[in-house]
Amino acid sequence: MIIPYTDDYFMKQAYLEAKKAYDLDEVPVGAVIVANKQIIARAHNLTEKLHDVTAHAEVQAITAASEYLGAKYLNNCTLYVTLEPCPMCAGALYWAQIDKVIFAARDEKRGAGRIKEGLYHPKTVVSNGVMAKECAELLTDFFKTKRINHR
Repeated sequence: MIIPYTDDYFMKQAYLEAKKAYDLDEVPVGAVIVANKQIIARAHNLTEKLHDVTAHAEVQAITAASEYLGAKYLNNCTLYVTLEPCPMCAGALYWAQIDKVIFAARDEKRGAGRIKEGLYHPKTVVSNGVMAKECAELLTDFFKTKRINHR
């Protein structure tokens, strides 16, 4: 079987991670890190489970990928994440010197895009929109359910 190694394929894998977070009652954000068309790290938000505000999917993925590679820099790697990274995660990606970040849905309130420059490493390519609708809908559904359950 030939696997089509496309941005859609890898974002679908990140989406599956986001669904795991959803099932754990975590904000449904998922991430995968890819090197040489191979997923080397999978992660989702774990802030509630770990009682750790820094346990975002991106940070969890960076840690796993660094462990896999035995290196602190993620050169020649791409992060696929279902929601635009926040400034904290963008800063971590800066220090990891990741080559590319592809995110699905924009985060108008807390996304790194609110800050004009300087969060990502100058060599990092950032793009978005792959599966944006599906990933945004998962987040909207999660928070809608939260509001209904907390009335």
